[in-house]
Amino acid sequence: MKKVLTGVLGIVLLLGAGVLYVVQARGGGPAVNARPVMSGQMAIAPGNLYFRNLASGPDEGKLAVVPAGDPSGARQVGELRCDRFATARSTSICLRLKPGSLPPFTEMLVLGPDLKVKHQETLPGTPSRARVSPDGNIVNWTVFVTGDSYSATGFSTRTGLYDLRSTTLLKSIEELPVFVDGKRYFASDINYWGITFAADGNTFYVTMGSKGKTYLIKADYHGYRGNAVAQNVECPSLSPDGRRVAYKQKTADGSWRLAVLDLTSHQVTHPAETRPIDDQPLWRDNGTVLYALHHNTTSDIWSVPANSTGTPTLLVPDASSPASV
Repeated sequence: MKKVLTGVLGIVLLLGAGVLYVVQARGGGPAVNARPVMSGQMAIAPGNLYFRNLASGPDEGKLAVVPAGDPSGARQVGELRCDRFATARSTSICLRLKPGSLPPFTEMLVLGPDLKVKHQETLPGTPSRARVSPDGNIVNWTVFVTGDSYSATGFSTRTGLYDLRSTTLLKSIEELPVFVDGKRYFASDINYWGITFAADGNTFYVTMGSKGKTYLIKADYHGYRGNAVAQNVECPSLSPDGRRVAYKQKTADGSWRLAVLDLTSHQVTHPAETRPIDDQPLWRDNGTVLYALHHNTTSDIWSVPANSTGTPTLLVPDASSPASV
């Protein structure tokens, strides 16, 4: 409770203006924000939920924040625009499509606790996934090089890492040596996407796709090798205690549903969310998973218990890419 109150107080202190319902339109867009918005300088603080604001209006596409304990309240926005966002400790990553680029390029921004840019790279492709290791030392991303969804025929991804400690940039992990059933796996169609790091800052999990199958790869960052530990796992997200992975599981009709894998027993649990999802889940804590659900031209952020009990709860409408410290 103290952390939540601290986060709320942090937002109040950072506000540079009151609630804005009507603002001057820019670029010929709507002059009215569809949902209440507060403007002001933003920073990363515990007790907050960050996301991409999708409510129509001049602030659509901007990074926004609400108190985790009151996600239905007015959202605060700054000037940072991101297509995907993630944060951990004092480090954040923002992926955004470079304006006017053809073929498309992605701007990858590494941000400090004040959301100021510490490092920037331009990558070929469109933004897809982004994460920060729990210790805040490594940012990672996935971009689409061709196609516009995982269901697109012949899609190709590039997944990379940036180590803030050594300033090492790895634009693609496609040369990662992987072993399946104890044998080194070779194929010309390998794609990786959706990295999630463990608390040790070294172990990570990632999806490998090849020959119509997807594998959950457990990898060693410093040793730089990986082993397949499960199949039909996409966009993994490791729980804070490192015991389970929440992910997208392909169903018979070609859509995905939310699933949770116990890494010790290999038992798969399906949370109460039965609607199709196309997102990399985020653990709110060891018992709750957050995710974006798409509908029409927007999406909403929902939460659900990681076991098979309870019911899904709408947290933030017109929002995507949830992130929390």
